[in-house]
Amino acid sequence: MGGLVLSAGPVSSAPLSVSGVQVDSPIVTQVQMTRMERRMMERRMMERRMMQRRMDRRMDRRMMERRMDRRMDRRMMERRMNRRMMNRM
Repeated sequence: MGGLVLSAGPVSSAPLSVSGVQVDSPIVTQVQMTRMERRMMERRMMERRMMQRRMDRRMDRRMMERRMDRRMDRRMMERRMNRRMMNRM
């Protein structure tokens, strides 16, 4: 009477696929981009840069406006204070 031995095949470090068969590690090949693909990437990068510039300009403008508003507010307050002081004299 011999013993029944179940084996999963040869032991290796390769991962098992869905079907249960061992698969070698995938080979990654690099394909050269076509002119159109390269152009599309360049265009996308340019658009991103333009959008970033536009946002930066908007932010700069808003900051400058706020700065000017603060200056104007300060001047107005100083004038009011000067008038009050002059009226007290």
